[in-house]
Formats: sequence, structure tokens, C-alpha cells
Amino acid sequence: MTALPTDQTISDLLTAGLSACGVDRSVLEGSVASAHLPARSPITGQRLGTLAADTPETAAGKIGAAAEAFASWRDVPGPVRGQLVQRWGQLLSQHKEDLAKIITVEAGKTPSEAAGEVQEMIDICEFALGQSRQLWGKTMPSERPGHRLMETWHPLGVVGVISAFNFPVAVYSWNTALALVAGDSVVWKPSENAVLAALGAQSLLARAAAEVGAPEGLVPVLVGGRDIGDAMVRDERVALVSATGSVRMGREVGPVVAERFGRILLELGGNNAAIVAPSADIELALRGVVFAAAGTAGQRCTTLRRLIVHESIADEFVDKIVSAYRTLSIGSPTDDGVLVGPLINAGSFDAMQAALEQATAEGGEVLCGGARVLAEERPDAHYVEPAVVRMPAQTAVMESETFAPILYVVTYSDLDEAIEIHNGVPQGLSSAIFTSELAESERFFSRSDCGIANVNIGTSGAEIGGAFGGEKETGGGRESGSDSWKAYMRQATNTINYSGELPLAQGVEFL
Repeated sequence: MTALPTDQTISDLLTAGLSACGVDRSVLEGSVASAHLPARSPITGQRLGTLAADTPETAAGKIGAAAEAFASWRDVPGPVRGQLVQRWGQLLSQHKEDLAKIITVEAGKTPSEAAGEVQEMIDICEFALGQSRQLWGKTMPSERPGHRLMETWHPLGVVGVISAFNFPVAVYSWNTALALVAGDSVVWKPSENAVLAALGAQSLLARAAAEVGAPEGLVPVLVGGRDIGDAMVRDERVALVSATGSVRMGREVGPVVAERFGRILLELGGNNAAIVAPSADIELALRGVVFAAAGTAGQRCTTLRRLIVHESIADEFVDKIVSAYRTLSIGSPTDDGVLVGPLINAGSFDAMQAALEQATAEGGEVLCGGARVLAEERPDAHYVEPAVVRMPAQTAVMESETFAPILYVVTYSDLDEAIEIHNGVPQGLSSAIFTSELAESERFFSRSDCGIANVNIGTSGAEIGGAFGGEKETGGGRESGSDSWKAYMRQATNTINYSGELPLAQGVEFL
């Protein structure tokens, strides 16, 4: 454990990051007498200030401005639109450490993880720049002579983005960089737990937009809680809602958007598992498991929550995990060498304790972790020891996601059984197997019901080049790489008749 920094240290770190990104510290001096939103740091639990929040009326105004900006932005050629994300990426590169400071203060990530998140933003800008010249369709053979049949892709409209605290800026950039080159405007409603990082990222984007001559109102931010998110979700001018968060949130957002025939892109809960086979490289698997399970204090959507280990190696491997967990440094992410920072708030701590109690009631044994630390020094901050729980089987507590560092361990005897356990939860985001057997890895690829399936790496740590998303209750959306750009455009099928005749399809005769 390490001593926690003073309030002034955190305040100075935040001020430096905000100022460098072009955000005045006065944004935290909003009046509590009007619409407001408190900002706090999970590192110390301290209140950082008060943000002026949007009202439904101001939110509607920003969405209207984005709709107006779309009307002109859509006519800008794709490669020219790409210049905006190129410039944004350049500014992010220049201010990588500055934005990372805000993320550390507000989300509790270590500097390495915070900088890695900004690097994801830089990477997606590079990807989107290339994509701006590749918004291509297809030409298909027509059954009618003298006809050409093809598909074309066109800007969609206003894209609404709802992001979560655990990746306060990266997931926004996945959506925004692609939406901008697709010709859309973007309205962002960040997590109320991470508004300052959002303001830092958006400030750099607004600067880039001004420099390249993009229309005003193209990329506004909505500050507020669920009421403001609800206002955006219900607004018929928002053509696509891309929402990242809990399954509960997805169940609320999805029907509302569907009722007005809007589009939805959902990235919801993950309850990720890894299989460790007898042929696995144990040391490699150990490193992969510990990072995936304990990194970011278990607060990633791709965090490893279930470990399925072959019965012949389970005791030895679990002992190694417990030993590794006992070496993890817990404390302020501002301190060198700290690997496990704070939970975001008291609610996360309470959910973790409730899950551990339920696991014990269902026959589980807590092998290590679960205790709160540094509580006397900072009663409003919530640091915990990551927990490992040996379970007799996959029980009810393992079928729901607890956003905290709990790793449940069960055993298996053959691969079919392991895959059945693996798939036996409602969520389907990320999955992994550690094995040296080609046949096992290929069988796993064909049977895992997740959107992401890995071999000999953990469940967390996706690259932007591949499409990111999951199946089942995870929502089915795809963001970032591959052909995810298509979600932000509308497809049209076009037929051109240059024959001088008018033959009908399927040989139909009329007149």
C-alpha cells in the first residue's frame, strides 16, 4: 500500500491537464443553485468542483446545431473530412500526457493505462484518415442488358454517443473519428463520472475543427445525468445512438430508439472467461490472467471474470495466481509502481462485497482479496484487494457481471465441458484460451459465442484495427476497426439503365 496524495496534489495535476488541453479550470465553478453536476476524483474521494449541467432545453439546442452542421458537413468530400480527424490525432499526440493526467485524476487509471487510452484515440484517427478514402461500395452484375447495378454509402445524420467512465474518451473516439469521415455530426453525452476528460478531448477536437474550417456545432458535448442522456436518446434528429454501459442501460435505451425507428449500436456488459488447458505455457497464461483480471481494478468491460482451468493443473495454477495477487501494489495511480488503483465509487465497492457474500453462500471459497484498504486515510475513496474465489461449479453469482476485481475459478475435465461453461452466461463480449494445441484453439474459435476470441492472450487489450463488440446481452454492436464504419452511413442500391430499352427485372412484362 502507498500513502494517498493530498487534495492539492490532485487539484494541481488536474489543473495542469485541463489547461494544456485548452479547458479553463473555471468550468468547475458552476453554481449549485442552477443545473449542476459534481465532479470528484476516486483517488482521494475529494470533490473537485461543480460543473454547470445542460438542461433538456440546452441539450435540444445543441442537437439542433449538430443537425444544422450535418447539412453542410455531409457535402464535404470524404478525403477532406479526413483532414479533421488527422488534425485531431496530431493534437492528441501533442497532448497525450496532458489528457492522460485528467483521465488519471477522474477515472483512477494508472498513468500507463491512461496514456494507453489516449494512444487508442490517436490510432483510430490514423485508421479513420485512411478510411476517408475508402468509403466504397460494390458493383454487381445486372440480369438486364445495358444496366449497371451498384451500392453506394452516404452520410447518416447526427450520431449520439453515450460513453462509460472506465474508458472515458477512447470509445468516444472510436465512434467519432469514423462518424466524422462518414460525414456525420456527433453529439456526446459522457459519463457523469468522467466529464472533465470528455471536455479535454472535445476541446482538442473543437480546435481541430476550427483549424480545418469545419462547421460550428459539429461535435457538441452534453453535460448531465440520465435525464440529459434520455433527452438525446428520444430526440428524432439523432439518427444513431451508440451507447456503452450496463445491460440495464441497454434495455432502457434500445426500445426507446427502436420505437422511433432510429438506429442503435450497443456495447453492454461483459462477463468474460478464459480457459487454461493442460498444454498451456503456464507462465504466459499467468501473466495474461493477472493483467486481464486485476488491471484497471477490474473495471474494464473486457476484464477477465471467470477462469476455467483443467483439473490436472488447477491447484498449481491457482496457487500461482494467489501468489501473484499478493504482490500487486494497491494505491494511488499517481505513485510509481502502483498496479491497482481505486474503484470508481462506493457503489462499486458495495457491489463487490455483495458478490463475494453470494459466492460464499453458493459454496465458493475466497482464496485472497476482497478487503478494503486505505479507508482510514481516505474514507471517501474505495481501494480493494483484488479477489480470487474458487467455486465448485459455475453458479448464479457468476452469471452476472460485477464491475470489480473478482476472479471466479472453476475446473473442467474435457474441452467440450469447458466451452459449455464458457458459453453458459448471458453475456458474450471477450473470450480466451491458453493452449499449445492447434486443434484446441481452432475448436475454441468455432465454438466461443463471443464477439472477441483470443488464443494465448487475455480477454482485455483490443487493438483498433479489429472490430470491437460482442453478442447476446453485450448488444451485438461493432465499433473501431474492420468495416465498422458502415454503422455510421446509410446504404443505397443503385441501378443505371443505359440500354435505351426498359426491360423489367425477373422477366416481368407490363404494357
